[in-house]
Amino acid sequence: MGRETVLFKSEGKKSRSDIAALLRQAADKIEEGRLTLQQGESEISLLIPETAIFEMKVEEESKRQVKRSLEFEIEWLEGEEQGGGNLSIS
Repeated sequence: MGRETVLFKSEGKKSRSDIAALLRQAADKIEEGRLTLQQGESEISLLIPETAIFEMKVEEESKRQVKRSLEFEIEWLEGEEQGGGNLSIS
């Protein structure tokens, strides 16, 4: 298996409204096929293919308190289109 390199990472506390706004902006850019992420001096531009693998995952971790996470991930191989199954969000 190949080595994974983190090219960009952003993590911080935001309001639900701010999170929704960022996801809407990202969705619009993904639909256009080009997404640029910026924070401070860090910046990366991505060309998103017409089809890609989309993963949505909810995790729960229990220690002193229950911590849940909702993750969205888009994967693709450079120069290769990806197919997948049907998913709906309601």
